[in-house]
Amino acid sequence: MSKKDYYEVLGVNRDASDEEIKKAYRKLAMKHHPDRNPDNPKAEEHFKEAKEAYETLSDGQKRAAYDQHGHAAFEAGGMGGGSPFGAGAGGFDFGDIFGDIFGGGRGGGGRSNVQRGADLRYNMEITLEQAARGTETQIRVPTMVECETCKGSGAKPGTSPTTCTTCGGHGQVRMQQGFFSIQQTCPRCHGTGKMIASPCKDCQGNGRVKQHKTLSVKIPAGVDNDDRIRLSGEGEHGVNGGSPGDLYVVIHIKPHAVFQRDHNDLHCEMPISFSTAALGGEIEIPTLDSSARIKIPAETQSGKTFRLRGKGIKGVRSSTHGDLYCHVVVETPVNLTERQKELLREFEAINEKDSARHNPRAKSWMDKVKEFFG
Repeated sequence: MSKKDYYEVLGVNRDASDEEIKKAYRKLAMKHHPDRNPDNPKAEEHFKEAKEAYETLSDGQKRAAYDQHGHAAFEAGGMGGGSPFGAGAGGFDFGDIFGDIFGGGRGGGGRSNVQRGADLRYNMEITLEQAARGTETQIRVPTMVECETCKGSGAKPGTSPTTCTTCGGHGQVRMQQGFFSIQQTCPRCHGTGKMIASPCKDCQGNGRVKQHKTLSVKIPAGVDNDDRIRLSGEGEHGVNGGSPGDLYVVIHIKPHAVFQRDHNDLHCEMPISFSTAALGGEIEIPTLDSSARIKIPAETQSGKTFRLRGKGIKGVRSSTHGDLYCHVVVETPVNLTERQKELLREFEAINEKDSARHNPRAKSWMDKVKEFFG
């Protein structure tokens, strides 16, 4: 089976510059790399074609031979090309592309072992009142800090870590697996680039120890569920001089006995008696600040909502307060005395004489039922 033209494989013109060829190869390598296409066997073929084309066209001597003789220049009796997966005369290593794509870097480039500390999360429960008004509290957080005994080196005082002989201090090694050269964490030093012959007894060679620290957290007024408060630099300590991570305090508001929160608005159910709903009256309801009085008009139905403007919560990013919505629930009386039952029976008897007038919703509903079954 004849090979495809190398320029055609890379999708460049025959007069393409070295930079254009390299750019085209990078694009194809990212698209067809087997690690990115584990379920596509064709991807590996395209990847190998692109690699072979690049190794030839990126080398001035090989490209000149290919331009003059084509693929015959590298067959038996030709110039000889060697494995397409070896480094070309231009010095382009397999790691040049895949260090850029996957963040590995070249094995001989001197990998830095400085690592930023991990971010931490702390779940904090607060009351609705604390969320509305703001508060300040203290929390105790477990974290990893630099070992004071070894000053973070991991080595017993009086000794020092030595350079890992397996990776040469880079923390990564390059392994050849079939056609591919794979860079992975050094199995001996686990990516640190160092070996510790005499580990520190306090941190067991890790350079960090677990401690608890107490922090003061200021909760701003108006926070809501899942809001995060960032405490910069209060996460885990960095490795090898790396900066510390951050601590994120995530807010969770406890269920309230009276109110339910909806962003900056508050909702509550307001039970009223049958007589108050029928005759009207005035009731007192609580708010987050104090209390308020609401006039209940006569003939109020269960489910009616009353709105109290500005009695909700002022959110962290809001300039005004939300509202308080009171939802009326007419309560059916229970544990009736005989006298109460007698009066209700008398009331019902009078009510039935003109039910269409006194219970219009019930009358309308019954008419619809009759029409449905009619």
